[in-house]
Amino acid sequence: MADSPEKRGLIGRIWAWIWTPAAAFSAGFLVLAGFLAGILFWGGFHWTLEMTNTEEFCVSCHTMETNLGEYRETIHYNNHSGVRAICSDCHVPKEWSFKIEAKIMAVKDVYHELVGTISTPEKYEDHRLKMASAVWKKMKASDSRECRNCHNFEYMDFTIQETRAANEHQRAIDENMTCIDCHQGIAHSLPPGYLEEYQKVVASLVPVTGTEIAQSTGAAEIRSFLNSASD
Repeated sequence: MADSPEKRGLIGRIWAWIWTPAAAFSAGFLVLAGFLAGILFWGGFHWTLEMTNTEEFCVSCHTMETNLGEYRETIHYNNHSGVRAICSDCHVPKEWSFKIEAKIMAVKDVYHELVGTISTPEKYEDHRLKMASAVWKKMKASDSRECRNCHNFEYMDFTIQETRAANEHQRAIDENMTCIDCHQGIAHSLPPGYLEEYQKVVASLVPVTGTEIAQSTGAAEIRSFLNSASD
């Protein structure tokens, strides 16, 4: 025997009301109402998602102040062309499925903010190599997907690039290299031992040919290129 409405409680009555056939509304009205509700939900969800892509949101945590200061000293913040790349341009994919995955994974950043993993300059420096390694691994695995939102070998005119840059970019094409192979410190300071750590990242992603790839992105070559790129 079914419980009386009085015994169901508030949640039970609401649940029963949701699944009770509607006699007062037509099927067309319910479909239209559901459609409009879906639009409102999707609009609100998309607005919230885009809000989390703003630079203001990205640096709202105090532990990001170090990142922000370093980024503002780079060419991605101020340059001759006036084109600025913000945090989400480099760290959030444009494609929907990859973007949602990145947002889910970003929950760990909230956790570490709450527990104070990098709450002091000393803690930040202690974790810098580990944090950088995680970003390098993601970018290497995706063939520097976010870099290519703005930079693409197919769109480059090597004839107007500096000779060294043009030669290195051509070598990258010939040897199937990717942006992060040479530009690990393009927006943030590099930690001690970064070259060795990056080679470990490369080797872990391509275990069969890891040695060959690590050699093609050798420490001396990368250091030389980074020094010339920062001049």
